[in-house]
Amino acid sequence: MSKQKHHTATFKAQVVLEMLKEEKTVTQIAAEHQIHPGQLHRWKRQALENFPHLFTESQALKQQADAHDQQLTELYAEIGKLTTQVEWLKKNLAATLSAGERRALLDWGAEALPLTTQTARLSLNRSSLYYRPVGPDPVAVALKHRIDEIYTDRPFYGSQRMTAQLQREGHAINRKRVQRYMREMGIGGVAPGPHTSTPHPMHKVYPYLLKGVAPAYPNHVWGIDVTYIEARD
Repeated sequence: MSKQKHHTATFKAQVVLEMLKEEKTVTQIAAEHQIHPGQLHRWKRQALENFPHLFTESQALKQQADAHDQQLTELYAEIGKLTTQVEWLKKNLAATLSAGERRALLDWGAEALPLTTQTARLSLNRSSLYYRPVGPDPVAVALKHRIDEIYTDRPFYGSQRMTAQLQREGHAINRKRVQRYMREMGIGGVAPGPHTSTPHPMHKVYPYLLKGVAPAYPNHVWGIDVTYIEARD
């Protein structure tokens, strides 16, 4: 038994076109392609019957393509609108809520919305979510306590004398570090500042009325000295 041949749709269309051209007879075409003439007539009849459906399907495909383009346009417009709303919400959240309040809005178990996307929408740095603050250095704390004790007893000690005192007590510390600690503690050596005898330009200077007067008898000259002391907390 001979094996049945299977012809592609493209081959069938080419054969039917040759028949429609009528340049060759059906018998010649059948002999060239080794196909029974009856089979060629069936292909031709099938093609002629389906011609109207080709134009109908083309029109339907065009309508589907137009509808698809319209749907894409609407979807892109909606995406642009949502993007604008998300950016507006992101800006207002960052302006009205603190970083801690925005971190409280995170949903750590959300599978549909990754944590990276959530932090971007809330204007948060993702790496900051995993930061754990480091406690103070116990050695630095002990040194600050000692500096506070020395300063309470001798408030006139500056960083130089404070460094010398700590080094005499056996602490391995330099002046630069002492200056930093005292600056962080908000303390400094109590000492008179420069130009303490220079009068302020806004202060009135009264003339000395006894200049050139030599007291000659009792109660001839009366004088008083007023010293202004500024009260400090």
